Amino acid sequence: MAASRPHVEYYFSFISLWSYIGSLTFQDLTRRHNAGVVYKPVNLLQVFAAGGGKPVKERPLQRQAYRFVEMQRWREIRGIPLVLEPKFYPADPSLGHRMLLNAIEDGAEVGPFVHACLKAVWADELDIADPATLVRLANASGLDGAALLARAERPEVHRREAELTEEAIARQMFGAPYYFYRDEPFWGQDRLEMLDGVLASGRAPIPMRQLG
Repeated sequence: MAASRPHVEYYFSFISLWSYIGSLTFQDLTRRHNAGVVYKPVNLLQVFAAGGGKPVKERPLQRQAYRFVEMQRWREIRGIPLVLEPKFYPADPSLGHRMLLNAIEDGAEVGPFVHACLKAVWADELDIADPATLVRLANASGLDGAALLARAERPEVHRREAELTEEAIARQMFGAPYYFYRDEPFWGQDRLEMLDGVLASGRAPIPMRQLG
């Protein structure tokens, strides 16, 4: 019997710096392992609050300064365009997340749209809170942007959006991106090499311990 296809749950936000930095590497990883991806956009500020984190501008100045150093290192390592202080950051990603959930509901291939929205913030300096911008990004990614936008205010898609954030908090997440493979968590794009190794080796998962 052929082995079942692996699946990775991917929690992220369109405004997540580190989700963008790891985006192409994650796509390459899943292609190499023929892994399916379960895309799960979340409200990053709510996840921060539940996990004791702070938005960038509320962090100590020392951490803010060091973040710029890391951004430049990873820009070089990943070979991607990256603006250190993008014009439209932070923007509200909620509408884009709901359009994405509509595309997922339709069974569409959403990987290109996810990367396009991440890149829009961190490289192209576009406003992903702007409906027209989101429609253009969706169209360029092979989706019907106008149709996805037209359904974005449905109560059920708002409910799904909220449920994913509640799910992330229940799984003890405290930032983004988070990748889960067989319930083993990998926090941050700098853990992608570890995820790659687990997918290659097939070792038993290390589950998250529930505390409290």
